[in-house]
Amino acid sequence: MPIYAYRCSSCGHAKDVLQKISDPVLTTCPACGAESFQKQITAAGFQLKGSGWYATDFRGGSGGTSAPATGAAAAAAAPESSTASGGDTGGTPCGGSCACH
Repeated sequence: MPIYAYRCSSCGHAKDVLQKISDPVLTTCPACGAESFQKQITAAGFQLKGSGWYATDFRGGSGGTSAPATGAAAAAAAPESSTASGGDTGGTPCGGSCACH
């Protein structure tokens, strides 16, 4: 069930409400009782960035291969490629020998 943000335009009381999509919109403010309780527009609670499991496992294609990095992800991945091949370890704080590389 989604969580909706509500705010009263009379008293300014704000509240997050867990309700079904099919539930009616709340209109009565629980703080002041006015009929000015309105549903707010909020941003999504998560973002999918990088080349994580969602990009490699559900993008289609050849299965176990990772998706190519683009934009900022490609720039961030460039120093890691030199450490993985035994190059200079000065670019990463962990030296390239941890689980994140």
